[in-house]
Parts: sequence; structure tokens; C-alpha cells
Amino acid sequence: MKIAYTMALGRGDTDLLLSRLADTLASQGYTTCGTVQINTDRANGPCDMDVQVLPDGPVLRISQDLGLGSKGCRLDPAALETAVGLAEARLDPNVDLLIINKFGKHEADGRGFRTIIATALELEIPVLVGVNALNLAAFKEFAGPDAVHLVPSDEPILEWLAMALQPEQDVA
Repeated sequence: MKIAYTMALGRGDTDLLLSRLADTLASQGYTTCGTVQINTDRANGPCDMDVQVLPDGPVLRISQDLGLGSKGCRLDPAALETAVGLAEARLDPNVDLLIINKFGKHEADGRGFRTIIATALELEIPVLVGVNALNLAAFKEFAGPDAVHLVPSDEPILEWLAMALQPEQDVA
């Protein structure tokens, strides 16, 4: 099983890392699938959250404007599931890496990107997932003990991917 996760400390830093990584991989000829998150600051409130469906799919707004002073979850579940469906439609055995911007509350609750992650692993496609501390335990329970923690930096992630893409060798 080839699954890794990364967690950056700053708000939105994992999103920036994965987005930059997807661009780097595309420029190097790798085929990616999944989603990366793009956060856009707003003058009067929390940022807008969008996801780009990889490799060249649409950008979808996954946040809702709940109004000033609201404290509830701003995630638009229908938009998230649309992104999941679009990513699943692009997953095929020729993909080099599945990138999932976040293993969030929906995934922790058994929804969201869980199925596409499992499908990619069945197809032996490496999977890289952004995780936050709030959902780390649920991710580890889902992914199992073989999930590799990667430092949130391009070099270790690219090194892991290079190793993950090498053909398995039978030990006699």
C-alpha cells in the first residue's frame, strides 16, 4: 500500500504545498488526479475555499457564505461531493499520483474522498493526502499502519513518490 500524508502547521500551508506540488509534477510530466485547495482571502470575513479537480478540471467553490459572525462549518457538502465525483471520473490506471487536499470531517465520518482513496490503492496508485491535527486519528484508523508521514516540503514528498512509483520486486 502506497499512502502518505502531510501536515503543515500554518493555516492554509498544506493547501499551498499540495497545489505547488501538483504544478511541479505536471511540469515534470507526471499525471495527477484528485483535488487541491485554493483559498482566497475576503475583506470581510473568512476566506473562500475552492478546489481544483486535477489535472485540468474545473475549480469548484466548496465553501458557503454563512454571513458575518457565523461560527458553523462553511463547507458546502454538495459541492464537495461534486468534486469527489469529478475526481473519481478521472482516476484510471495511468495516473501516477492521487492527491487529496484534505482528509477532513466528511472523510472521518465515512464520506467524501474515502472511496477514491481506496480505489487508487487497489489500482496500486500512490496516494498523498493533506491531514490536519483534528482528523489525524481518523485518517490513521482509515489508512492503517502503512501510511507514511511526510515532512511538509517538496523534496521529501518527491522522494517518496519516486520510490512509490518504482515497480515492486519479488523477494525469492
